[in-house]
Amino acid sequence: MRPRIVCDGVQWIGSIDWDRPLFDELIPLPDGTSYNAYLVRGSEKTAMIDTVDPPKAAELCAMLDASDVDRVDYIIANHAEQDHSGTLPMMMDRYPEAVLVCSPKARTMLVELLGVPDARIVTVADGETISLGDLTLQFMHAPWVHWPETMLTYVPERKLLFSCDLFGAHLATSDLFATDPARVYRAAKRYFAEIMMPFRNHIEKHLEKLAGYEIEIIAPSHGPLHDSPDFILDAYRSWTLNPPRNKVVIPYVSMHGSTSVMVDRLISGLADRGVAAVPYHISSGDTGRLAMELVDAATVVIGTPTVLSGAHPWAAYVAILANALRPTVRFASIIGSYGWGGKAVEQLLSLVPNLKVEVLDPVIVKGYPGEADLAAIDNLASSIASKHADAGLT
Repeated sequence: MRPRIVCDGVQWIGSIDWDRPLFDELIPLPDGTSYNAYLVRGSEKTAMIDTVDPPKAAELCAMLDASDVDRVDYIIANHAEQDHSGTLPMMMDRYPEAVLVCSPKARTMLVELLGVPDARIVTVADGETISLGDLTLQFMHAPWVHWPETMLTYVPERKLLFSCDLFGAHLATSDLFATDPARVYRAAKRYFAEIMMPFRNHIEKHLEKLAGYEIEIIAPSHGPLHDSPDFILDAYRSWTLNPPRNKVVIPYVSMHGSTSVMVDRLISGLADRGVAAVPYHISSGDTGRLAMELVDAATVVIGTPTVLSGAHPWAAYVAILANALRPTVRFASIIGSYGWGGKAVEQLLSLVPNLKVEVLDPVIVKGYPGEADLAAIDNLASSIASKHADAGLT
């Protein structure tokens, strides 16, 4: 793939990673991803915005060769994570005249993580600008989207925002701009859930700040660009500001069928009471889908059998994951079965201190659930529906 024109003076010089299956050895990538780097050519100077993941370094070099770039004055590191900055040392060797520009917090990280020469780094304050001649780079500090050193870069003459990980999507596509709204929305929501959800409060502040800027193009570091930016801005406002939906997510694992019977009964009971239920079989392994469903869920109910007196390890993993992602669920409960005893409920609740939830009465039964046990599940469904109604959730 050759360099692609974003707008006058700006080119995309990134890489599409069609086949990468996993990110950070944790996050499934069902749709691949991309590493977006950009070239901004002013009338006097040239800047590179971010780089690519090191395995794609040859592709970045080929892009630069095709762009006939013989000099880069500035390399902008919006974020120190290696999928964007890992090729910085190579780029600085390639362009010995280039100055590396980053936030003050990024400086130490880039030196320690990548061995970048400190003498070639210049830090910029929030709101500071660099002139490229007829184009200007304006820097906005945006901590905790999703690391503490992140910044954004804005080109006022083009009303273009280089947003780094903010507004991104793990989506490999040959489309430079978002042309399939449903597909891009789903990928962006999954990305938000996996990476940005723990930082909702910070993102809310950044959205307020960005409201003061004229933005016609958003160029993130992953996924397609947005030339109709209200699409992704509205989505982020919804995910960060809106109350949860009248929805229950039920991650579960069942060894001998008892917990599955309880889950099926709960799904039926919730549906009868007008509450959306989303079961998630933990063994499917797609934690990204689970995270995405948690973005706007009001309640989570974990289903687990008891293993050696505790929760099934996969159920415990889900609790740890939810605690890390910090969804804005309001209610939680646990259902499951045991053979001779155990403390699955106490264990799982101890794993979610970050979830500020009201715990509804768990339903834990011995062996296969009988009629009284299933009636208790029905009562849980009624309790959830009542809580949702009282909260005005729709």
